[in-house]
Amino acid sequence: MTGRPARPGEAPSRHRPFTVVICVYTEDRWADILAAVDSVAGQSLPALETLLVVDHNPALLARLAARYAERAARGEVRVLANAGPRGLSAGRNTGIAVARGAFVAFLDDDAVAQRDWLRRFDEAYGDDPRILAVGGRTVPAWASGRRPAWFPEEFDWVVGCTYRGLPEGLVRVRNVLGGNASFRRTAFDTAGGFATGIGRDGDKRPLGCEETELCIRLTGAVPDAVLLIDDRAVIHHRVPAARERFGYFRTRTYAEGLSKALVARSVGADKGLASERRYTTRVLPAGIARGLRDAVRGRPGGLGRAGAIVAGTALTAAGYLVGRFRTRGGDVAFSSGPIERSGPDAREEPRGRWEAAV
Repeated sequence: MTGRPARPGEAPSRHRPFTVVICVYTEDRWADILAAVDSVAGQSLPALETLLVVDHNPALLARLAARYAERAARGEVRVLANAGPRGLSAGRNTGIAVARGAFVAFLDDDAVAQRDWLRRFDEAYGDDPRILAVGGRTVPAWASGRRPAWFPEEFDWVVGCTYRGLPEGLVRVRNVLGGNASFRRTAFDTAGGFATGIGRDGDKRPLGCEETELCIRLTGAVPDAVLLIDDRAVIHHRVPAARERFGYFRTRTYAEGLSKALVARSVGADKGLASERRYTTRVLPAGIARGLRDAVRGRPGGLGRAGAIVAGTALTAAGYLVGRFRTRGGDVAFSSGPIERSGPDAREEPRGRWEAAV
């Protein structure tokens, strides 16, 4: 974290052209996919287009193509096959390559965006061409209707959501979170796309961090780049019952450590772990203390939350150490582009500059 920008307030929308990319891979999420697309269609700032990128699933591809045939004819929704290797990163890169918008936003296939989601992104870019990415706030929608008593808010990243410890408001960050984020299309021309071989591959081990690696690589390529999070750009991310259990928590935290090792291998440990150091030395100890205080006061789940923080930290560290051991020989297989444009160029003129608040 290197500064806090002034919130644009109620600055008028620039009506920037946003392409929204939703990567999908399984018919088990059919209802979720339709809800995600509907939430984009209902935006107060209309998207230029929505791209549904299907990850090596011909049946789902055909079903979605039939479902959105009329909207495809109007240029509103396009259904595409992932043109790269299986996985989320290649799916996103496929969308980037054909995007017609000057800005590309990403929405998870099991999430719905609030009505002003794109408008908040649009406002946050302001008048400064140095702002290359804007992310938002992701709120968990628990299948059980409520947060499990033992599940610490500090680990909401386990279920793909904004976690306790991230600053509030409109703030400058090292990286945005991939399921609720937007980028200038030109950022990918400069830095390449999402790295394949780091992130998720369907229902296999729940790896991540591909957006972290991309954002660090982007700021390395463009030293004066500004990346922001605006917590008014809200989406609601469905958390299925299976992910409310400790077994998933255990698997996901360990996988995060493996992913961090790949990021460190790609961009260096200093850059790859800079934000994590503050998180582990300040945010997590405070969370443990909070949980223990709740336990002493007889509040439900306090001891479980404290224990989950300790376990999650240990599992992530273990995954990182294993990952570093596996990558020490340099035989890491991942690629980050460049992105080859497949659609018409979309351009915007630079405007103004961004001012950091003291």
